[in-house]
Amino acid sequence: MNNRKSYRANQYALKYLILTSVMLIVAVPFYWMLITSLKHPSKVFAYPQQWFPHPIHWQNFVSVFEYQPFHLFFFNSTYIAVVTTLGTCFFASLAGYATAKINFPFRNALFLILLSSMMIPTEATAIPLFIWMSGLGLVNTHFPLIVPPMLGAGGMFGVFLFRQFFMTVPTELVEAAKLDGCSPWKTYWNIMIPLTKPVMATLVIFTFLRSWDELFEPLIFLSSAKLFTLPLGLGMFTTHTGTEWHLLMAASVMTTAPLLIVFFFAQKRFIDGVALTGLK
Repeated sequence: MNNRKSYRANQYALKYLILTSVMLIVAVPFYWMLITSLKHPSKVFAYPQQWFPHPIHWQNFVSVFEYQPFHLFFFNSTYIAVVTTLGTCFFASLAGYATAKINFPFRNALFLILLSSMMIPTEATAIPLFIWMSGLGLVNTHFPLIVPPMLGAGGMFGVFLFRQFFMTVPTELVEAAKLDGCSPWKTYWNIMIPLTKPVMATLVIFTFLRSWDELFEPLIFLSSAKLFTLPLGLGMFTTHTGTEWHLLMAASVMTTAPLLIVFFFAQKRFIDGVALTGLK
């Protein structure tokens, strides 16, 4: 019995040692970013390394807005991410409900076609999409950063999540709503949507994170600095004379903060949503 307890204790110790090591590997770069954002420029690469800035130089966070129009970058990323997230959740839930609970010809085939679009990399569609947007006069606008991702691979991932969830809802619930005189829209809006909070939180996190961190598409479609998003704006802290590391790290901290806030408030729903939809 003692040997068995000792074996389990050693297992737990090894498991926690591995988890702690992985946590440190992930956390140390973030900690370096944070302390660098609080250092005076002359102490960024001081030797020996200062693992706690002294004195704390809060001026870096003010200088970010003086060095670049960071408030514009922040506003652009915020409204693009919010609109894309809201639109993706709405259209994905509609399509997921339709393919799960409404019988129509070729329903499963259509779902497979939609799902297969997730397998096409963004790089493969970038040139055709740019030519199309250019012909419509929408290059150097935020339209290509909102609508195509909303209805593209990110949206199809949402369709998959919602369909998997709606498949678990008893069909008798939908039939009872019909007997009570509910139209398909009322059934979707008043009965189904309130049940999807965990799935909705999961899709919100994935979509917001993807839109917030997107660099490839803004780099293709945007040329005016006033339209730049945060990933493009961070690149402007590096010039031909070098990189302003203290300002870049301060800007990176402010860029990371909204993601942490979104995940903090939605993490419980996120875990529930992953479990309910069977996502591995």
